[in-house]
Amino acid sequence: MFIQQAYKGDNAPWKVIMTTVLTLAIFVANIIYVLFGDVDTMKQMEELSNSMQSNNFMFVLNLSFFVFLLLMLFGLVLFLHRRSLVSLTTARSKIDLKRVAFSFGLVFFLGIIAFGIECYLYPGMVTLDFKPVSFIILIVLSLILFPFQIGFEEYLFRGYFMQQIGIIAKNRWFPLLATSVLFGLMHSANPEVAEMGGITMVFYIGTGLFLGIMTLMDEGLELALGFHFANNFLAATLVTADYSALQTDSLFKYTSPETTVSFFGILVPILIAYPIILIIFTKKYKWNNWKEKLLGRVPSATETTVELEAPL
Repeated sequence: MFIQQAYKGDNAPWKVIMTTVLTLAIFVANIIYVLFGDVDTMKQMEELSNSMQSNNFMFVLNLSFFVFLLLMLFGLVLFLHRRSLVSLTTARSKIDLKRVAFSFGLVFFLGIIAFGIECYLYPGMVTLDFKPVSFIILIVLSLILFPFQIGFEEYLFRGYFMQQIGIIAKNRWFPLLATSVLFGLMHSANPEVAEMGGITMVFYIGTGLFLGIMTLMDEGLELALGFHFANNFLAATLVTADYSALQTDSLFKYTSPETTVSFFGILVPILIAYPIILIIFTKKYKWNNWKEKLLGRVPSATETTVELEAPL
């Protein structure tokens, strides 16, 4: 089982604490700075963007540090916890890239359909903002950098934290809820939260819950990785807003009030799109025994038969 893969490594408390502190420190510091400092995030973003005079450069600046964070997390798992990246990714014997590709394709397709419906119902909601050269560069940068950004978030929250909290709590429901809330809190300093209000946190926590359910039901991160990649790729390249965390030269830009955008960008995914995606995955991968997989008990290390990995 996915959570029990953590038993394959060295889970000494000091190692878990060290990994947690090192991977979360920059996010905690940013949240404290935004929430308790006298900070106007929108104004700062606008000033920084104007000074750079290039959205693509800002894009690289925002995402490049995730390269370091993901490599650091992998290094801590490999050399400090002495376990493989496969065990951090899935309960299968190897990472299933077909699952990643299917999830990406499904979410990308549904995202385009949803955007088309959105434009049909509210034709003045977006405006074309196509800049050919910048857009092509953005596509290339997105394909290079997003795997590090979404990889870090998925491997940290649905991978490392889900497994470590699970073997401590000895159940599945608590790590599912805890990682969902933590995932939401780590996004609380994003500028759209300040601009659109608390409903944005509903989206982040709800998305974390959705990805957690996906991970536990499928016994691996592959579907969550594909979903997250497609979601962020579309958010950067298809349509953005002035208050988005990532300012990019996307195809379209929102021009309508935040209340309308929040309905389509937050409520529609949580109430309609996410259930549809779960139904499709359930049918394709023959998920069953939902109660046990989401709420059931996690056996202790002595009760679990796992093939211990050879020390590095």
